[in-house]
Amino acid sequence: MRHPRALHAAVLAGLIAAGSAAAAHAAKFSIARIYIEYNSSANDLGFHVSIDGEDWKSLRIVNPAGVTVFDVAGRAAYAELGLTELFFEGAEPSLDDFPLQQLLSRFPEGRYNIVGQTVGGRSITATATLSHAVPEGPAVSAEVGDDDVVIRWQPVSSVPDGFPNRRIQIAGYQVLVDPFAVTLPASATQVTLPEEFVESLAPGDHPFEVLAIDASGNQTITEGTFTTR
Repeated sequence: MRHPRALHAAVLAGLIAAGSAAAAHAAKFSIARIYIEYNSSANDLGFHVSIDGEDWKSLRIVNPAGVTVFDVAGRAAYAELGLTELFFEGAEPSLDDFPLQQLLSRFPEGRYNIVGQTVGGRSITATATLSHAVPEGPAVSAEVGDDDVVIRWQPVSSVPDGFPNRRIQIAGYQVLVDPFAVTLPASATQVTLPEEFVESLAPGDHPFEVLAIDASGNQTITEGTFTTR
């Protein structure tokens, strides 16, 4: 008869081997992001999620406290064929109505575990880190010439008044003039809209947005308008 201690060691070794095998066969989401988008012009804020992975049929997001904050599963054809990309935006309440600290407390900083299952029955996982480092909205302006439009902004290096005091490291800026969009490096302070695009614009006011994007993934929008004739 095998000694109990030897039997225990054998069982433990088997469990470790099984766990290692399961980990080796676990899939990973290729993209897993949870981040804040703040609109400094409208003074509203929301939490966005972007996930991508192959042929998953269910997933849940668990916050740093171990609470499931999102849970979704495909049914019928989606359960059989699976899903890949998932992007959603949380509601963006005005900070005039929903105090900032109360809103941030609903989504604490830290690691959010994303756990799912593929169509083939494998686990698929990822970890996304949420930061409360929200950049200040860039100060923007626009200059309209005879055949061009130049949009400018001031570099961002701080947080808005009343936001958590976090280090800001701008990773880039994005300029949106629907349907034109361009992402620029952190050193950029202006962009000239393509001449063909400007020529296609009807006379009148045209809204634009400049986004300051922090290294954490959080981003802040400032809205502006220019007028063509």
